[in-house]
Amino acid sequence: METVIPIPATPTLPVHGSTAVFPVRRIYCVGRNYAEHVREMGGDPDREPPFFFGKPQDTVVPGGGAIAYPPATSNLHYEVELVVALSKGGQDIPVAEALGCVYGYAVGIDLTRRDLQARSKEKGQPWDTAKGFDQSAPVSPITPVSLGGHPESAAIWLSVNGTEKQRGNLAQMTWRVPEVIAHISRFVSLAPGDLIFTGTPSGVGPIIPGDRVRCGIDGLGELEIVLV
Repeated sequence: METVIPIPATPTLPVHGSTAVFPVRRIYCVGRNYAEHVREMGGDPDREPPFFFGKPQDTVVPGGGAIAYPPATSNLHYEVELVVALSKGGQDIPVAEALGCVYGYAVGIDLTRRDLQARSKEKGQPWDTAKGFDQSAPVSPITPVSLGGHPESAAIWLSVNGTEKQRGNLAQMTWRVPEVIAHISRFVSLAPGDLIFTGTPSGVGPIIPGDRVRCGIDGLGELEIVLV
C-alpha cells in the first residue's frame, strides 16, 4: 500500500533479559494516586474514582539519557512513577483478571510543565500541553513479570544531582495496579503495547538545564536523565 507520507516508526522499549523489544501503543497516566502528593498539590486525598490523562506514544524516551528542556515553560517538574506494560487488553476487565494482562513493569518519569498545568486547571482546560510534549515520558527497560513478578510493596525514589527528593512505597498507591487497569478498561479498550503510568509520591519539584535526575524502584532497576 502506498502512503502519502512515510509511516511513522513505532516507539519501542528494551526488555531486561532479552534482545526483543516492547512496542508502545498508547500511554495512559493516573492522576493523584498517592495521598501525600494529592496534599502537596492542594487536593483532597479522600479515595475518589481515579482520573486519567494521556501522552502521545512518541513522547517515550527509552532508557532515559539526555533530554532537551522543553520550550514554553519556566517550571518543569519531575514525577517518578511505576509504569505497567500490557501484553493483553480488553474492555470491562475484572479486577481479579487484570494482572493477567500485564507483561511487565518499568520505572518512568512523568515530566510536567507545571506552570502550563496550573493555567489549564484555572481555566478548566485539558492538560495536553502540560503533559504531552516531546520527550516527556522517559522509561527504563521493562522487567517482565516472568523475571520480577508483580511488585506490590517496593520502595520508589528520585534524586536530583545526588539529593533525594522523592521517596515512597508502591503500597501507598490509593488505587493498586489491578484496580487501575480495570477502571481504565471501562472507558477504552486496552490492548497489547499500552503503558500505564501509575502516579507519583510526594516531593515533586522543578528541574533546570544541567540537572541530573536519577530514580528507581526496588526490583525494577533505575532510570537516569540529564536536562540539556
